[in-house]
Amino acid sequence: MEWTKDPLIWLAGVYLLMNLVALAAYGLDKHRARTGGWRISERTLLTLALLGPFGALAGMRRFRHKTRKALFMLVPVFAALHLLLLLALLYH
Repeated sequence: MEWTKDPLIWLAGVYLLMNLVALAAYGLDKHRARTGGWRISERTLLTLALLGPFGALAGMRRFRHKTRKALFMLVPVFAALHLLLLLALLYH
């Protein structure tokens, strides 16, 4: 199949996967916070948010997790930067 050779398809797939991993990580960390389990570090959550900001933002809202932490106000900024980068790539 020709579409499987397209690097943009692969890049979009990896990007989707990163957002899904970020979403799952926020949900898992919230679950562990409630049950007293081993937590995912804030550094890891922020790194995942940088790589998959839309999944992280969805996880923050869906699971009501890390919404009061000041450092996590960067997550919407990451999403905005990704949108600007996408627009720049599309129009140049």
